[in-house]
Amino acid sequence: MNTGGNGRIFAIGDIHGCYDKLRQLMERLPYDPKQGTLVFLGDYIDRGGQSRQVLDYLCQLRRQAQKVIMLIGNHEYLMLQYHRTGDPALLPFLRHLGIDKTLSSYGVSHPQSLQDMLFLPDEHRKLLDSLLPYWETEEYIFVHAGLEPGVPLDQQDLSTLCEARPAFLSEEHDYGKLVIFGHTAFDMPFVTPTRIGIDTGAVYGNLLTALELPSLVFYHA
Repeated sequence: MNTGGNGRIFAIGDIHGCYDKLRQLMERLPYDPKQGTLVFLGDYIDRGGQSRQVLDYLCQLRRQAQKVIMLIGNHEYLMLQYHRTGDPALLPFLRHLGIDKTLSSYGVSHPQSLQDMLFLPDEHRKLLDSLLPYWETEEYIFVHAGLEPGVPLDQQDLSTLCEARPAFLSEEHDYGKLVIFGHTAFDMPFVTPTRIGIDTGAVYGNLLTALELPSLVFYHA
């Protein structure tokens, strides 16, 4: 997951099925698909009603743009865990996370359809299977939720990368690079010398946020 990164990078926070806001945000970005890099921080599905449209659009972007990086969020992680294990104990958590909204966007009504995922178009399934745990450049670390202080990046547990909150948010630990993350919803971007959080609660009626690097300019829809 280690790559040198030059040029403009646009990181996009948690979308959660908010397709209309995603399209509005993308139209506002000064993004050149031949040169810039898009980094999506995960949580594309659930809670909002347009998860299928979001994945359709992300697949389209990957076909057309030069460089699109897509990370896994806790919502995708848990859905794939249930698909791979069939553990019924995961179903209440999935429903709490809003998986019914995702299924409804595909015309499916029962969560057990996640066991085989036959309702997913092949391109959507391949996209979900290809999601990265993190992405790193010479200056930045991009992750869905956060990191565990003191643990090397390549040894971080996937569940921590997808779900970290208290220690990561409360401790001013220097990770050696600026960490860009989502997962925890703030009214406005969360900015410290070591971390920038860009989940601004789009699915709750607030903003969908993108961050341009290295200029540190925010865009909203």
